[in-house]
Amino acid sequence: MTATSQHHAVAPHEGALATKIVVSWKAPVSFAILTALLALLFWLTDHQGVAIFRVSAPRDAIQIADIEVNGPLMTWTCVILMALLTAASAALVRAKRSVPLWLVVLFTVIGLIAFLTWAAAGARTPVIPLPGLLAGALSLSVPLIFGALCGVISERVGVINIAIEGQLLAGAFTSAVVASVIGQQWLGPIVGLFAAAVSGVLVAFVLAAFAIKYFVDQVIVGVVLNVLVIGLTSFFFSQVLAPNAELLNSPPRLPRIPIPILSEIPIIGPMFFRQTLIIYAMYVIVALVYVGLFHTRWGLRLRSVGEHPQAADTVGINVARTRFWNVSLAGAIAGFGGAFFTLGAVGAFNKEMTAGAGFIALAAVIFGQWDPIKATLAALLFGFASNLQNTLSVIGSPVPSEFMLMLPYVVTILAVAGFVGKVRGPAAAGKPYIKA
Repeated sequence: MTATSQHHAVAPHEGALATKIVVSWKAPVSFAILTALLALLFWLTDHQGVAIFRVSAPRDAIQIADIEVNGPLMTWTCVILMALLTAASAALVRAKRSVPLWLVVLFTVIGLIAFLTWAAAGARTPVIPLPGLLAGALSLSVPLIFGALCGVISERVGVINIAIEGQLLAGAFTSAVVASVIGQQWLGPIVGLFAAAVSGVLVAFVLAAFAIKYFVDQVIVGVVLNVLVIGLTSFFFSQVLAPNAELLNSPPRLPRIPIPILSEIPIIGPMFFRQTLIIYAMYVIVALVYVGLFHTRWGLRLRSVGEHPQAADTVGINVARTRFWNVSLAGAIAGFGGAFFTLGAVGAFNKEMTAGAGFIALAAVIFGQWDPIKATLAALLFGFASNLQNTLSVIGSPVPSEFMLMLPYVVTILAVAGFVGKVRGPAAAGKPYIKA
């Protein structure tokens, strides 16, 4: 069969390879519950003060005056808007149409504005520094985004990757050691990034070998790999890194590189364009994965293997090889993202420093409907929820610290259980393919 005939044989399946969305009442019901809960919160704890949103950081070339709003007026206005969006989503579902992503994003943004206004109006210092809040949220989202991209590629090709946590942790450990040994300001971290990607590939090799070649249950292999990597890194940290911290656990951190002009834009500049090399690479990788999955021959073959491997095999695609190499590519992305912990954030390796980021990344994959852009947005939401506790504690908000600590996980549960609605992932994900 020629390459042309192969292309035509596979191409008719392309429409079927897209994730199938089933119209569901979950989104309107979730909107209604969240709107009611916020309304009840605002009614029971009426904060009569003002909230101030600081738009510009002191070092910004363009200075914009702070935005001061009346607390009760803004919160109840947001509640009314949320109620209207809830009604709109219900009307769409009644018309047998799915709730679009932009409506979910708009509802989420309005809800966050309402919550921030309420929290600031009752705080000792009612100032919400938006540049710091958003820049911090992006930093906390970086490992989640890399992990989510890893999960999207793996599951799209038919392999459930529970080992994202282990791949992130392996990347963090390896990058710290390699960058510390080399030691130079730029050379050490750059080589450490590549070493982190290699370590992620090695973990992925083990997952691929057992899941694809020996047909071991993919979830079990992933869980075992997570435990193995946690155990190995903890052992080497205690026995090798801790006694030789100066030599093996003092990696140079990547400096921030502000992009001229763009970095001076209020809010957007500090968040997106005053970042490290890892974050700039993340922008490129997100775009490449999206374009590759949906606009290239590689992506079509990958999705065909994850959706209908028997049909892909019939037209000459090597299913096992396609799965193996794409799971390895996903591992490289996760390992690269794990390096952010040591080279971009903390500056040293610590035991279990990923703290469950791999599992939240898996939730972002489901929330994002196995789409790179949507999964990235979901990861940003989870990162924002994690950073919100830091900001509210600084301004002296009356929100209990215990609630803020559990907020990222509450958002994760609500996102997966509520906002997604009914969604069918790749049909062959988690199912070993045995050639007839």
